[in-house]
Amino acid sequence: MSAPKGIASIRWMRDRPIHTRGGIAKWHDCWDRTSPDSLGTLQDTYLEQLRAHNYSPGTIEGRRDALKTFINWCAARNLTSASQVTQSILEAYQVWLWSYRHPTKGKPLGWSAQRQRISTLRDWFHWMNRKSIIPYDPAIDLVLPRPEKRLPSVSLTIRQIRRLLSIPDTTDPLGIRDRAILELFYTNGLRRAELCNLELQDFNADHGSLHIRLGKGKKDRIIPVGKRAVAWIRSYLKTTRPLLCRDSQETHLFLTGYGGPFNPDVLSRRVSSFMKKAGLAGHGSCHQLRHACATHMLEGGADIRFIQQLLGHEKLETTAIYTTLDIRQLKEVHRKCHPASKMKNDELFSEEMIDYEI
Repeated sequence: MSAPKGIASIRWMRDRPIHTRGGIAKWHDCWDRTSPDSLGTLQDTYLEQLRAHNYSPGTIEGRRDALKTFINWCAARNLTSASQVTQSILEAYQVWLWSYRHPTKGKPLGWSAQRQRISTLRDWFHWMNRKSIIPYDPAIDLVLPRPEKRLPSVSLTIRQIRRLLSIPDTTDPLGIRDRAILELFYTNGLRRAELCNLELQDFNADHGSLHIRLGKGKKDRIIPVGKRAVAWIRSYLKTTRPLLCRDSQETHLFLTGYGGPFNPDVLSRRVSSFMKKAGLAGHGSCHQLRHACATHMLEGGADIRFIQQLLGHEKLETTAIYTTLDIRQLKEVHRKCHPASKMKNDELFSEEMIDYEI
């Protein structure tokens, strides 16, 4: 029998055993930690020091994933201690990263992903050398892959956004919650982790503002919320959240059917399912709405520094990439200045206008 839909699924979800509720099972390594020189032990100590230095959970998790890949690669080659790792071994690992293909999709690692993994190794071995755990740093001469200056994917149009926003069934309380989430993603360009971490106190309906606490780089910011998003969030708080909340001490703004906050991956899958229903399937569903927010604000005449503050970018050059997606001014200059753009309709296909060069 298929699972019930909408708000009717809440009781069904909560009655299921915890081990059948889905999600990704926590991964446990089997690395050797019998000596202080073992790679597993050194990884644990290194990550613990990052926490002590107030690195963000996202940064620590990213470095954990990078080291996990490397240590597993070493384990497959019977390399278990830091003293066994040489520059030539690290260079061989870098070549392996370059040649790696996803086991099911067949896709290679992006250059930015390769840079992140190698950069983490360089920092890790530099830390070991600084702590006199190893006599020299074998990663000091590793060369990072050259970065690519890629443009974001083509932004969703306003018509496509409208189609997406119409997908949640707003006659059902869960549909009201989902519509509020989509509206907030599009109106404010939030990162998915920022939306998951929102608490009740962060939303001020009267002022139409949102307080993002400890965003990327552990930075706070206060941003405005559009009237339409405010209306949907108010509707969610009145009709849906009381049905989902099981603990009066729960402070997160958006709750799942289990009564707790969203996991970013779960939220991505939900938004992705709406995009597929709207015929907009693509990679990075939540980030596509972030791109759409920035692009449509820019097209509407917003100053790029305001967009920088809205998105929470540390550097203006990160925001400036969106200016390359708005080609209206370039098209206008091209229309006025290029000879081919100034032709009359009856001249467009005239052979007399074509200067053949031999």
